[in-house]
Amino acid sequence: MTAALADWDFGTAFRLIRQIASLRQEDMAAITGLSQSFLSTLESGARRLVNIEKIIIVLDRLGVPPQVSPSPRPSAQHSAHDSAWSPVLAWESPLDIAKRLNSTTSTNTDPTAVALLEQGIAELVGRYEAEGPHRLAPEAVDLRNYVQQLLDGRQPPRQREALFRLAAQASGLLGYMAVNAGREAVAEAYCKEAEGLATEIGDREVLMWTHGTRSLNAYYAGRYQQAVQWADAGLAIEPSHPQAIRLQSNGRARAPGKLGDRTGAERAIASAEELSDRHLVPVGLTSCISFEPYGKARTLANAATAHVSLGDAPRVLTYANQIDSLVEESDSAWSRALVRLDVATALLSGPHPEVEHAMVLGRRVLEAGGGPLIRSVVQRAGELHDRAEAWRELAAVREYGDALRSWQSAPHTRDLALSANMARQSKRTKETTDEAHGRSGGVSSHASPQHY
Repeated sequence: MTAALADWDFGTAFRLIRQIASLRQEDMAAITGLSQSFLSTLESGARRLVNIEKIIIVLDRLGVPPQVSPSPRPSAQHSAHDSAWSPVLAWESPLDIAKRLNSTTSTNTDPTAVALLEQGIAELVGRYEAEGPHRLAPEAVDLRNYVQQLLDGRQPPRQREALFRLAAQASGLLGYMAVNAGREAVAEAYCKEAEGLATEIGDREVLMWTHGTRSLNAYYAGRYQQAVQWADAGLAIEPSHPQAIRLQSNGRARAPGKLGDRTGAERAIASAEELSDRHLVPVGLTSCISFEPYGKARTLANAATAHVSLGDAPRVLTYANQIDSLVEESDSAWSRALVRLDVATALLSGPHPEVEHAMVLGRRVLEAGGGPLIRSVVQRAGELHDRAEAWRELAAVREYGDALRSWQSAPHTRDLALSANMARQSKRTKETTDEAHGRSGGVSSHASPQHY
């Protein structure tokens, strides 16, 4: 065989290959791309194969190793000095070019799989408020890990960008779920991952959304200055982007409310409402975990929460009345619970506190369950009790305290209650320190987030 190839006697070489592999001439024709009649004349010695490009293709298809392949040499009709011979060796074969193109554009990801993963993200968002973080986090982890398996392979640029976006969204959702589950360090790690992935593809929407979630994480940990800083960092990316509504109403309004910065909170609420009008967002209550812009009802719910912290009961009740029908009609048990707790807490403010009414509202939230438990519901239920301490001699307050302790002692509530209590303790310690040093708790609007 080697001798036949060295002598460019492809007829003999093909006949030997067929004999060894038990192939018919028809089989050899299908493999080499040569016609069966041409193969027959080659094997009989009536014709010879001299076309260099065709020889290269045939040998490649047969898998002949380079070290065994014959060195290209001119056929009888070419002289050693024929200048037309040499340039042939400088060209790649069409097969080589086709292989390279296929390698460059090849992918381990079916386009349908990308569409199904996008649908999976949307379903997690749609189910979240009904099923909660503890049930959905394992599904989100599975989705994130599968996207990573695909990313470990090869895709063309646009498909790879789509997978990066899916990975960023999945990590972002896990970060938000970790916030609601009271897992601050895990939430920060997921958000950090989502930020890095979104930065790689220049996805401003996911990047701003992730900054908003980091602001939320700091807020529920009682780190209000840092919550403002994360919101400011997100707004700096693109102040007029639809995601800025969430950053203004959630991060830039509620944290200053906790710090007593009425001007800062009201300015942020006004900005959020102005952006809502500009972008024509939904009127209803959008999902809290959605990547879509906040709807007006959710923006107003956050405005109510900010004014609870500012002790402005009339404004809280005004906002609550504006969204009451939308909240009651929604599937969000959390939103109903949180608005009721905000109203209950507001009723304890002002010159004529309605303590018994507030405690009745609080008891209703505990009895209703508020859907799958999340940290914000547990934390605000505890804050309502803290505000009612001034009237602890009243039977209604004692009954609410007993109900709250029983509710918090349940296994699925205990960890959330612990993290919520730690955050409230951190807040009380800060307030005491601020009073001792004569600080009002104002926030600089130019602070930058602290990475840790």
